[in-house]
Amino acid sequence: MNPTARALQTLDLVQSNPGITADRLAAKLDVSERAARRYVGFLREAGIPIESSRGPYGGYRIGRGLRLPPLMFTAGEALGLVMAVLDGHHDAAEGPAGAALGKIMRALPEPVAAQAAAVRQKAAPAPDRAAARPDPAITAALVAACEQRHRTTLRYRTESGTERDLPADPWAVVIRHGRWYLLCGTPNGRRAYRVDRVLHVEPGPETFEPPADLDPVKELEEHLATGWEFATDVLIDAPHAEAAPRVPPSLGRLTPAGENRCRLTGTTSNPRWYAEQLAAVPVPFTITGSPELKAAARRIAHRLLAATD
Repeated sequence: MNPTARALQTLDLVQSNPGITADRLAAKLDVSERAARRYVGFLREAGIPIESSRGPYGGYRIGRGLRLPPLMFTAGEALGLVMAVLDGHHDAAEGPAGAALGKIMRALPEPVAAQAAAVRQKAAPAPDRAAARPDPAITAALVAACEQRHRTTLRYRTESGTERDLPADPWAVVIRHGRWYLLCGTPNGRRAYRVDRVLHVEPGPETFEPPADLDPVKELEEHLATGWEFATDVLIDAPHAEAAPRVPPSLGRLTPAGENRCRLTGTTSNPRWYAEQLAAVPVPFTITGSPELKAAARRIAHRLLAATD
């Protein structure tokens, strides 16, 4: 373990065990007493007032008047946090995520914060243009409705821009490819709504019970594969158990079709995209339905063949 990580572990031990002695601190750190005192010295150099006293009730403790942050990070954890924010948020510099990250960085000891600050300043993230970050307050309200199982009315803006009130039993909030979805039950069946299009959340007094066998991620993937313009039907020459891990759930529902075959059915608004996804499936298959999908697959195949001439 590097000295910075040891110093952070020392701080955590002193904070959670006021009056801890040098020998106890050394035992918990699995180092010598001299090394334990050296780590205390690192903390003092970083500006953290560690007091010490002699006698039977003496030991190390945090100086009075100092309010330490409740979370302590190693250098690796701090770097991981910065990298996650830069990778996942287009507003990492100025938005709420960037502001929160800045507060955490200011709370960290200087030796830990220096590496993380350098990565934050020098890295140049490319925004995910398909991502859609929802309003934090709306998201929190939906998560609370899911936890409390309150039937809720959503003020929702459709893709065309029309606003309407929708009744919903909010089951789960699921994040998929940079977009946030509310998976819920409605009078018209199961639905998935984009959280960034929810304008208002109004929980009601009535409660509900979500499906006992609900798998939110699987349910969302299957839902997003239905209801589009072009139906798809693909026969896969592999047992269901072999094909299931290799076929993305976003392509539709996979069901057994005999002992050594299975069938993939779904819908798509983009046959070319669907054909490209099928091309990456590493098991033999035959497109048995959807002339649009067959045409898109042929165009991709001809293009690849032409590239080899």
